[in-house]
Parts: sequence; structure tokens; C-alpha cells
Amino acid sequence: MIVHLKHDEIDREKWDNCVSNSPGTKPYGYSWYLDIMTPDWEALVDDDYVSVFPLPVFKKYGIRYITTPVFLQQLGVYSGDILTPQAVNEYLEKIPDSYRFIDLCIRQQINHPGFITTARTDYMLDLSTDYEILYKNFSRNCKRNITASLQNKPELAKDVKPDELVRLFLSNKGKDIKDIKLWHYKRLENLMEYCVMSKQGRIIGVRNELKELIFGLFFIEINLSKTMIFLVNTNESNNKRIGHFIYNELIKESAGSGAFFDFAGSSIPSIALFMESFGSRNFPYYRIYRNRLQWPIRIFK
Repeated sequence: MIVHLKHDEIDREKWDNCVSNSPGTKPYGYSWYLDIMTPDWEALVDDDYVSVFPLPVFKKYGIRYITTPVFLQQLGVYSGDILTPQAVNEYLEKIPDSYRFIDLCIRQQINHPGFITTARTDYMLDLSTDYEILYKNFSRNCKRNITASLQNKPELAKDVKPDELVRLFLSNKGKDIKDIKLWHYKRLENLMEYCVMSKQGRIIGVRNELKELIFGLFFIEINLSKTMIFLVNTNESNNKRIGHFIYNELIKESAGSGAFFDFAGSSIPSIALFMESFGSRNFPYYRIYRNRLQWPIRIFK
């Protein structure tokens, strides 16, 4: 039977065992990721953690609601068994009625009349084969950009700190993004610190001749798979094709491991094309949306 658990009622060990045993699991569903990025999260749990469904809960204007946190791509139902859309729908039906606003990205495709569902892209590359075979599937333009990047003789910087990476983002693309607040970035820094300390993630980058950071990337490594979480580009790194250099090095590093390289995804065509150029395929996830709030509160975001 599916039950609703408050934050302090969740058994973290049983939870993480269930998430870990779920096929194709990504880092977002682990209790430590949720604790950092959405500290008040709740859960729906079936039997003795046979399957679980995290509920990222937030509060605004005195209203508690469920939404996907910033810097967390997708959640959904976690189970060691193959789930049918009907099984996922059962979880959706068990979400407490008090949460009248839901805007959540989940792993599974659903067909539920109570939700508006929209597909989103997530590009992944199977690293089962040797690098030489993977490289053959890179696009011609991708290979050309990798060659161009090597002419600049870039070197990987492994001394990049979380706050340095965030500052670089804020001084570039981040300054134009109004929806991400400083407390979002602080949680991201906490996540990076935790993952580096626990050896579940890495921060790497590239510096220019003046030792200035011009590119940075944070990714989580679980079961050999690499999941991209936060990337920072600059005009200089774009001109030097640093992104192509970095991703090529990371793919080469894990080629033949049987793991996956998760580029995450993007609705921006140029970024999606970049991800596809390495031979990755789209494994979509889904945004589910429901707004049962009364007017005029209904229009809040």
C-alpha cells in the first residue's frame, strides 16, 4: 500500500537502496541529493520501500506546492521492477490533495487526465564500446572542433572550487537569469562540496594563459556513469572549442566501461545539436503540470 511520509519519517537507508536498485537510476533521487536541494522533501512509499516517489515540497505566499528544484533534472517513481503507466498513475493519485499546484519533471511517461504532460530532452551516450568506435559516431563537425581545440593545448584544471565555478557563471550567462536566486546557487555549492568530499562527483575546468578560469563543469559519478549537473562556458572557451575538448576527454576516459555519459538536455537547438554531435541519443523525460489553485492565486509561479 502506498503511504505518504513526511520528511522526518523517511528511512534514508531503505530509500537509497530502492533508488540504487532502480534500472537506469540517476543521482537526483538519492536522499542526500534531495536533502541538499529540497530540504523539506516528502515521499510516497509502497510497502517496505519496494518502490518510492519523492515529493519536492516548497512554500510560497503561505502555500505549499510541489515543483522540480533548480539544478535537479528529473525524479519520478523508483523501483526494481518495470513500471507500467498505470502503476505511476497510482502514485500520482496518492499525492495529498493539499498540494494543489504540481509542476514536476519525472522519468516516466504518463497518460493521466489530471495532468498536462510535455516531453523534454535528455541526451545520453552508451559507453559500452571502445573509444575508437565511439569516435567514429561523432559528427564531422564535432571531430573538426575537437581537432581545433587541441591546437590551443588546453590543460584540465582539477583545482576548481564550487564558489569559483558559481562566480564564473554569475559573471557570464548567470547575470541574465532572473529566476535563479542566490540561495539556489548556495545549495548548488553545498551539493558540489558534498559530492567532491564523498568522491561521488568532480569539478574540472580549463584556465587560460593568465590562469583565469574560462570553462568549468561539475558532474556526478555513480556506478561509473557521468551525469552533467552544471556547466559554465565563456566567450573565450567558446572560441577555443573547450567544450569539445572536455567532453571528448571524459568520453575517452570511460569508453568501454558499459556506463552512460549523461549530457543532460536542452531546449536550445544549438546546445542540443552539440550534445547530439557526440553520437548521443535522446532519452526523454516528462514535465507533468497541474494547477488547482483558486483565482487569483492560480496565476502565481
